[in-house]
Amino acid sequence: MKLHSSLGPNPRLVRMFLIEKGIEVERVHYDIITGENRSDEFAKKNVLQTLPVLELDDGSLLTESTAICEYLEETHPTPNMIGTSPEERAEIRKWVRWFDQEIVVPMTMGFRATGGRPMFEPRMPVVSEAAGAELTEMANEKWRWLDQQLGDRNHICADRFTLACLITFCFANFGFTVGWKLPDGTDNLARFIDMHNQRESAKVWQDSE
Repeated sequence: MKLHSSLGPNPRLVRMFLIEKGIEVERVHYDIITGENRSDEFAKKNVLQTLPVLELDDGSLLTESTAICEYLEETHPTPNMIGTSPEERAEIRKWVRWFDQEIVVPMTMGFRATGGRPMFEPRMPVVSEAAGAELTEMANEKWRWLDQQLGDRNHICADRFTLACLITFCFANFGFTVGWKLPDGTDNLARFIDMHNQRESAKVWQDSE
């Protein structure tokens, strides 16, 4: 397998997932700052020109970080990251979907319209800066709500590190790389992030690429 990767939370989420699984793959890096992924050649791998892309040994191409992780879970079920029973899988997927909708979407749209505007405005539609600030605050309110749900626990659900923990950890770290801070009133999440920063897989966030 080959992972087409870049800066950003989604490629690093898949990289962390691979490390947690103990799976080694070849990795090809793309410079998204210069738009290397916007080439006609890369569009043959992913028509949306987004990363990551997992290229299988038979040449098949998988896109979207959650779908890639689902594939890796099915083909490498140990250690388990997405549930060992129908009930547990439903619970983990519930949290992943909630996080994607309620935090990832407003957080990333807010960044693209504010701090990331010089990079994203020439490449895609972005909302106004004022709307971007509102979206960021909407995401921050959801971070506060998630902090309350986490409480004194070390994991989002299932009492172990799962995809639900991973997506939370990755998007918090993404925020840190672009100048965002955890909003006030999220001490539980700060503890959660500090603890999981000790994981071997978390070293991907120390890479310069």
